[in-house]
Amino acid sequence: MIPFSPPRIDQKVIDEVTAALKSGWITTGPRTKLFEKKITEYCGCKTTVAVNSWTMGVQVLLSWWGIKEGDEVILPAYTYCASANVIIHAGAKPVMVDINKEDFNISIAAIRKAISPKTKAILAVDLGGFPCDYSEINNLVHEKEIKKQFNPNSNLQELLGRILIISDAAHSFGAELNGKRSGSLTDISAFSFHAVKNLTTAEGGALCFNLPNEFNHEEIYTKFCTMILHGQNKDALQKTQKGNWRYDVEEPGFKCNMTDLQAAIGLVELERYQENLERRKKIFELYDTAFKKEETWALIPLHTTKDKTTSYHLYQLRIIGITENLRDKIMQEIFNQDVSVNVHFLPLPTLTAYKNSGYNINDYPETWDKYQNEISLPVYFDLTDEQVQTVIKAVVSSVEKHI
Repeated sequence: MIPFSPPRIDQKVIDEVTAALKSGWITTGPRTKLFEKKITEYCGCKTTVAVNSWTMGVQVLLSWWGIKEGDEVILPAYTYCASANVIIHAGAKPVMVDINKEDFNISIAAIRKAISPKTKAILAVDLGGFPCDYSEINNLVHEKEIKKQFNPNSNLQELLGRILIISDAAHSFGAELNGKRSGSLTDISAFSFHAVKNLTTAEGGALCFNLPNEFNHEEIYTKFCTMILHGQNKDALQKTQKGNWRYDVEEPGFKCNMTDLQAAIGLVELERYQENLERRKKIFELYDTAFKKEETWALIPLHTTKDKTTSYHLYQLRIIGITENLRDKIMQEIFNQDVSVNVHFLPLPTLTAYKNSGYNINDYPETWDKYQNEISLPVYFDLTDEQVQTVIKAVVSSVEKHI
């Protein structure tokens, strides 16, 4: 069976995790701090806080920003449930909008229509690793009439003076827009380092801050280190200093710090990340070459433009003119040939939790159109050229059997 997206766990990773175990530091310690520094350098942002998951990182972020009941956060209907769940848990309302015709990312025109005096943030999702139109989103929130609507309800919101932009960069580590890497493309970016991501720490994530110069990013880093450790103002590393045992809890915080065991994996992954990207790009090219020959039914995903380069996280092939039911039959046929494929994602309005809250997929026609004919193909470092050809043959034969 060709798996969909296994992590790259080899002897180098095993040795680094073993070294972390032997060091005595298995919770937040020197490896986590180094990992944060390396991410900041790689992405070109102002500071980075490592966390135990994208989800908890963004949950803390929304709390810090003062998102609460009565507020609204705009996001695409086409994303994983975590993007909306964190907004619900913050007490705010997820305002879902449709996506672009040409790609899987949030529509700027739809954002504009959805903005209200209750809008406190926009959560833009880099689906599949292809960056959103951050230049346009950044410009939009600075428009005079848009800023005039903004109604701050915290000191931080007042300092910014406009809607906050959060990049849901769970898929896009290493992607580029206008020569800048994901993590530095807008106010704050949130990465996921889950097991299936390009760069993994088993579970984990990071918040990259790139706010205007009015914000003190050293203070932000210190604040978040406190918030992600129950509001405690000293972590275990600081408390090991002689006589430095006494601590305070400055606020009721969260518990979502990254551990050195996770960071050990991440440091190896980051060190060799370029070769990972290059291999993934080669796999994309092999898929492109094959499916360009099937122009009667294959829609190749947009992954590179003059301004943008994907992180090559998901190869989202689309089959022209098919229904959701037929797509599922094609997928089952591919599985029967021992090739794992997937769908990214079930749109939020199709999920029971959000249908029951009044969201209707009919309000998001572009989202539904893409979802019902999308199949994500395997892409990972250890996938061989021979296996890629096996995937291609399985897809072609399965599609041709059903259309």
